[in-house]
Amino acid sequence: MPERPVAPALRLQAVSHLFGPAPLRHLAAVQAGALDRAALLAGHGHLLALQGIDLVLPGGGLTVLMGPSGSGKSTLLRCLNRLVSPTAGQVWCGDAVVTGLAPAALQAWRRRQVAMVFQRPTLLPHLTVLANVRFGLDLAGVPRAAADARARAWVQRVGLAGFEEAYPAALSGGMGQRVGLARALATDAPVLLMDEPFSALDPLQRTAMQDLLLGLHQELRKTVVFVTHALDEALRLADHLVVLRDGVLVQQGSAADILQRPADAWLRSVVQGADRGRWLGLAALAQPGPRLSLPDLPGSLGLAQAVRQLRAAGATAANVTGPQGQHLGGVTLSGLLDVLLGDAADAPAPG
Repeated sequence: MPERPVAPALRLQAVSHLFGPAPLRHLAAVQAGALDRAALLAGHGHLLALQGIDLVLPGGGLTVLMGPSGSGKSTLLRCLNRLVSPTAGQVWCGDAVVTGLAPAALQAWRRRQVAMVFQRPTLLPHLTVLANVRFGLDLAGVPRAAADARARAWVQRVGLAGFEEAYPAALSGGMGQRVGLARALATDAPVLLMDEPFSALDPLQRTAMQDLLLGLHQELRKTVVFVTHALDEALRLADHLVVLRDGVLVQQGSAADILQRPADAWLRSVVQGADRGRWLGLAALAQPGPRLSLPDLPGSLGLAQAVRQLRAAGATAANVTGPQGQHLGGVTLSGLLDVLLGDAADAPAPG
């Protein structure tokens, strides 16, 4: 079986966006710092949705855009496929300058390169589940037999075998969102954009959909950009986490980096209640040093479980190992407890 090509990285350079009737009239003042967000809205009736965003979103990664309502995360997501054309700045998908594409080229690029899942699945009510999943393939001109086969395969992959001929009105919210995900994946676009797709689901459905997404991403390695305002969801899904507030980039990095070293007081207050025992693994806390005569614990092990294992073994420190058994460093029991209790940024190395 041929290897799947590497999905493209996404890049934003100096991206700003103003909503209002004459955004270009106020852009220079915003960029010069003469107009802030509040003054622009109160005095000129324009909303500064994004300001000077510079980002690289890894190809084949699962990037989560997190922030409160009004932070600009959905606008940023839509800039990636130009559902919103930014007022200033450039957007790349691999080598393609998305912001430079003419309308016909943009439409063709979207059909080949990017798929999107919305907060509501936006299914066509007069079409069956199978026809909804096949819809993008029909638009792309895929022959009906091939499109049917691919759509049926994706209906099965998302756990809806037997519902091919059902109509959207007969589906639960979670089932409808599975159809929306299958429709996006059926086109085999290398980039998948997801705008708070699980926020309307109940907790059990939400967890099930997160499990499904993580499993599919591990297999397919598409470039996924996922929007949420929920910290727990962001920490569970992200291998690259981007935090926005008031249209400005606050911080980006791994979930472990942001949990341990938040960039400002606001973000510190957001993450202070996070369950570090659940979301931090030992690899994030391993301190450099030689392998000692201590127990070996895998870097993927959660902190709470590591504490239990060290206590059960009567040990006060451990070596941390990587996926292939390589030595990553060491941790101490007291350091892990400090991090769990929020008393330290990092776990000290064993002495």
